[in-house]
Amino acid sequence: MARDPKYDILFEPVKIGPVTAPNRFYQVPHCNVLGHGRPRAEAANRGVKAEGGWGVVCTQEVEIHPTSDVSPFIEGRLWDDRDIPQHHLMTDAVHEHGALAGIELAHSGFHVANLYSRVAPIAPSSIAAYGKYPVQARAMNRRDIADLRRWHVEAARRAKRAGYDIVYVYAGHDLSILQHFMKPQYNQRSDEYGGSLENRVRLTREVLTDVKEAVGDHCAIAFRFATDELMGADGMQADGESRDIVGMLAEIPDLWDVNISDWSNDSSTARFEPVEGYQEPYTAFVKSMTSKPVVGVGRFTSADTMVSQIRRGVLDLIGAARPSIADPYLPRKIDEGRIEDIRECIGCNICVAQDNIAAPIRCTQNPTQGEEWKQGWHPERIEAAVSTDPVLVVGAGPAGLEAALQLANRGYAVSLAEAGELLGGRVLRESSLPGLSSYIRVRDYREHQLRTREKVEIYLDNRLAAQDIIGLEIPHVLIATGARWRRDGIGRTHRRAIDGIEKVRVFTPDDVFAGDEINGRVLIYDDDHYYMGGVLAELFRERGQEVCLLTPEARVSIWTENTLEQAKIESRLVDLGVDIVVSHWITKLEAGGAYTRNSLRQRLELNFDSIILVNSRVPDDALYQELLKSEPRFKTLRAIGDCYAPGTIAAAVYDGHAAARHLESDQDMYAPLFTREIPALD
Repeated sequence: MARDPKYDILFEPVKIGPVTAPNRFYQVPHCNVLGHGRPRAEAANRGVKAEGGWGVVCTQEVEIHPTSDVSPFIEGRLWDDRDIPQHHLMTDAVHEHGALAGIELAHSGFHVANLYSRVAPIAPSSIAAYGKYPVQARAMNRRDIADLRRWHVEAARRAKRAGYDIVYVYAGHDLSILQHFMKPQYNQRSDEYGGSLENRVRLTREVLTDVKEAVGDHCAIAFRFATDELMGADGMQADGESRDIVGMLAEIPDLWDVNISDWSNDSSTARFEPVEGYQEPYTAFVKSMTSKPVVGVGRFTSADTMVSQIRRGVLDLIGAARPSIADPYLPRKIDEGRIEDIRECIGCNICVAQDNIAAPIRCTQNPTQGEEWKQGWHPERIEAAVSTDPVLVVGAGPAGLEAALQLANRGYAVSLAEAGELLGGRVLRESSLPGLSSYIRVRDYREHQLRTREKVEIYLDNRLAAQDIIGLEIPHVLIATGARWRRDGIGRTHRRAIDGIEKVRVFTPDDVFAGDEINGRVLIYDDDHYYMGGVLAELFRERGQEVCLLTPEARVSIWTENTLEQAKIESRLVDLGVDIVVSHWITKLEAGGAYTRNSLRQRLELNFDSIILVNSRVPDDALYQELLKSEPRFKTLRAIGDCYAPGTIAAAVYDGHAAARHLESDQDMYAPLFTREIPALD
């Protein structure tokens, strides 16, 4: 197939200073926690995106000096010449496919505690370091400022030698020392680098000019700038000082990369920013103030939206981080007229969460993300079937759908049996909850792909018993029957059933999905700490019921701090009038009442008409356990996804993918874990 001519504009080359991007698809800098610790994995991860058609592929933030040590996070590092060879791996991988390679040079100022280098952080003025570390940054003197300029120049020269085509100067996400200098709440200096806006921007202007003079003959100089912090007068605003800053610097960089701060706004989940291009109101003005090309983001997955951004003069290049993670081949699929084959980002931020816990990247939609080098997984290619044996997959939730699809891609004849009337399992149910509608994309992509495969048979409303499966005499069977929420209260806080639970009619999220009548004042006890407790509280308040959300943790939905949602969830629940009780756990239940305590031995009695427990889940594996009694009848019998071990949707998709890859493999499924990047000893 050929691409639709209306998308031709997306494939026009764009000149950026001394270099030219082959098209308008631009993977902006984003973290993946591969970086300097896993350079081969880093190169493979970025190289696949270039292969998939992204015209520019950038690194994550790259530390330029030990005074900007982001440990324990593993991002990029370019402290000295010894770091250059690993960067060459990345630029070679990107250049192999005709794309440009970009590097985001970064100094994080007081945002880091320098836990590895153990040197004092630096800042415009004396200030407590970011986060919870008992560390304070020291105020920079003129010598420090001169050093900072020199460090940028030295890093830029190393970047040029490493083969980069685009070199970034970074002032965004509230993570950059240059942005810290711009902000009066951080910059209380009285010299020429403080006070007036012109003074606060002076260092950024100097660094941009220095870097351009050093490498601008060969490399394009990009400036990443946050135009708004969504804090009103308490932060930078697009209709305030940010507009003046753009005016001051308009023609110095070769490219403007614009977004909003902080990271929780720039990478907002679909739950809070469901529409593509949501940053446009804050960034669109930049294009009218500079003759240089502008790139921006907005979780773009629709080619029509991308074209609109270009034609309306909002952007010159379509920036993406998360959409390029979900589908590294997104540009190529548009080019080849395969729009329906795009794996659209669902905006869940599981990729962001991995960075926040200093773990290698993963993606709900793309289970190969981060596994390109370690396991040799490619997002669009998979090994051919070993035999002509048929395969039965029981259960069409995220694990079953992914396993069935990848088995079909390998060439196996696949039967997919689903007990319900629709495909999707938990993603079908959860996508009905407030703000989670994008989760259905996990089902929709895989269902569409499966229905185009000739050797796939889908059986709905087909609940199989063990004897039914044995009677089919299919040699390979994967059981993906999911998990169910517990009713006894056992979870992270309670390791045995809650006292008195037998006296109370308990509801779980499964009962909500089943449409059970849950009346009156609802007490939601959240010992899961991800999104489910908070989103159920939102659901019942929208129904007009009184809701109390009780959690043993200090904050509501506390794990969503990693997905950048926690403060937004808590704020929404407060606005909706949800009663919130934190740092308390249930000690006893009686009809209509829950007794709680906290670590200070303070006690509460909370009254309710209905109680919903969101604690933990157990595998729904009765069918699998029954089949194990007849295991010798099968060449393969395996439980996958939540049926094997309940977890996130991303974990279920990954497990289904891995099961399909490993079917009839002689390799130990744990063998790839021993493919590690081990530092060589001199």
